[in-house]
Amino acid sequence: MDTNVVIVGAGPAGLAVAACLKQAGQDFIILEKADEVAPSWRRHYRRLHLHTVKSFSSLPFVPFPKSHPRYVPREKVVDYLDAYAKRFGLRPRFGVTVKSIRREGGKLVVESDAGPFNARKVVVATGNNAEPITPRFPGIEAFKGKVLHSAAYTEAAPYVGKNVLVIGMGNTGAEIALDLAESGAHPTISVRKGVHIVPRQLFGVPIQMVGIASRPMPRALNDWMFPKILDLALGRLEKYGIVRPKQGILQGIDAGRIPVIDVGTVAAIKQGRIGIAPDIARFTEDGAEFANGVEKKFDAAIFATGYRPGYDAFLPAELSPGKSGVTARATELGVYLVGFYNPVTGLLREIGIEAQAVAKDIAAR
Repeated sequence: MDTNVVIVGAGPAGLAVAACLKQAGQDFIILEKADEVAPSWRRHYRRLHLHTVKSFSSLPFVPFPKSHPRYVPREKVVDYLDAYAKRFGLRPRFGVTVKSIRREGGKLVVESDAGPFNARKVVVATGNNAEPITPRFPGIEAFKGKVLHSAAYTEAAPYVGKNVLVIGMGNTGAEIALDLAESGAHPTISVRKGVHIVPRQLFGVPIQMVGIASRPMPRALNDWMFPKILDLALGRLEKYGIVRPKQGILQGIDAGRIPVIDVGTVAAIKQGRIGIAPDIARFTEDGAEFANGVEKKFDAAIFATGYRPGYDAFLPAELSPGKSGVTARATELGVYLVGFYNPVTGLLREIGIEAQAVAKDIAAR
């Protein structure tokens, strides 16, 4: 099948690019291996809300409804994405898995289990959460408790009254631990490295807006200023076992490490409802031993250890632009990545910016 643009993925990034291309009068096909749009959002744990304000989190051309709360809950995000696809008449080819992409003459050939698609341009919009990462720890095979990745966690009900080890303190690990604590479980977070934590609202102002305002400032000034402001807002967290990295917040973001946006986890830690432990040395039959020699019993272990994008399985290095958005290499190759840069100013906001820029770049050529 021939088309102008193949979009791989029908999550927020794929839908945004498709809407922008449609507005620009460009022909395209969306390929999605799941059976519905936004499959990752449908799988997320139930208590999840956007950490960014709705006014800076909508996709191009369609704001969130005024009736939605400032921080939109997961199910309303899913409804919004369904309505977005319907509004622009976006009809992905569902159940189609992309196997490879190659250049053949002057075209790009997208091989899939539904056959080949020939295109002038390709947009990869499969998202950062394509493949869960589960590190191996010594003794994990002997552990008799329940083991799962955070991708499989939906709610706290099965863990009420139980000791649960949450491995990793990113945004997912911090919020799952809070969900467990609020529901009557006894969570402990294993923190391997230092972590930057910021409040969702800093003295009443959404941290996303603070990030947008501070982004143009010199990095050295941000790195000097933010630790002092955050100590004032959250208190000094070293005494609870949470160490701030030597690397500044903006340096961490540029390296792909987003700060934890606190929605109540810090207060629960201070109240003793969430424990903090160092890195895991090994698992035992009924728990874990930590790097400081302390052993503790656990009924379950939840790996909040992140994801990898996974597009390298079908996109060869010679066709990868390397960075998300419009770059000179992306324009030259005709292959674009959208939705793989997650700044503190918000992933959905960045997706909207990238989608419009990519559609404009495609339409100009």
